[in-house]
Amino acid sequence: MTTVPVLTKPGKATARLLAAESALFIREYEKNYSTGESKPPDIGMPFFLHAPGSETGVLIIHGLMAAPEEVREWANFLHAKGLTVYAPRLSGHGTSSKDLSVRNYRDWLNSVDRGHAILKTCCKNILVAGFSTGAGLALQSVILKPHDFEAVIAVSAPLKFKSFSSRFAELLNGFNHLCNYLGISYPVREFLKNDADNPQINYLRCPVSAFVQVKKLMRNVRRSLHDIDIPALVIQAKNDPKVAPASGPAIFQRLGTDKKHFVWIHFNRHGIVRGDIALEVFKEVESFLTAYSLINPRPL
Repeated sequence: MTTVPVLTKPGKATARLLAAESALFIREYEKNYSTGESKPPDIGMPFFLHAPGSETGVLIIHGLMAAPEEVREWANFLHAKGLTVYAPRLSGHGTSSKDLSVRNYRDWLNSVDRGHAILKTCCKNILVAGFSTGAGLALQSVILKPHDFEAVIAVSAPLKFKSFSSRFAELLNGFNHLCNYLGISYPVREFLKNDADNPQINYLRCPVSAFVQVKKLMRNVRRSLHDIDIPALVIQAKNDPKVAPASGPAIFQRLGTDKKHFVWIHFNRHGIVRGDIALEVFKEVESFLTAYSLINPRPL
């Protein structure tokens, strides 16, 4: 009988895939660099944190208009708990908003898939976690490939937005396409202002087309949440100004698994995975993972 070895450390395959992702980012960063908008390259560079001896890896996904740096504090926390972590860069992110405007949610899912492939080279078990649009991608990844993940964590997933402009994103996007088709440059409005929680990371304008892609993604997620049957944690800020707070309970109620948990975070910002408030989120994540024996409990 052949014994399948347990992979607990990165080897040549891991290094090769990591190098390919870094090279892809550098190429796209240089191609799409926009003076005054593009952030320093270390903000957008995907990163890998290896925990020696760990059989479990976490694929942790940033949100719309952000970059891997957005989830670094979260990644560092999980790594300190003995988990290997990889934070992919979603296509069109970490470069420029113009680059993002020509991407779609399938491109983002492909970025997530490549991240999973990296962790698979060195981890036996893989969890997927995400913030905002990254949470939607985490949920959709589990729906599409249910046997690839042991658990899912969704923080502030945008089942519904609060902003007035997002409600008419499809209409405005269609109008923009019509104007472009007719060769009319005015009154095309391809970008909306982004009131960024982390302006050192986020784009300060959002392509209307990106809003449309997020809404398409979340419609697919909504339809199939009942198919998710692995442990799931849903976290939502009670007074989120961007994502309708009702999104969290709606996702929780639709999940098919009976191993599901919901947590309100009493905060009035969308971004809850950075700064002091993030510690509250991370503690809930730790409790969830400990409950399902996905990490060891902290020593007393």
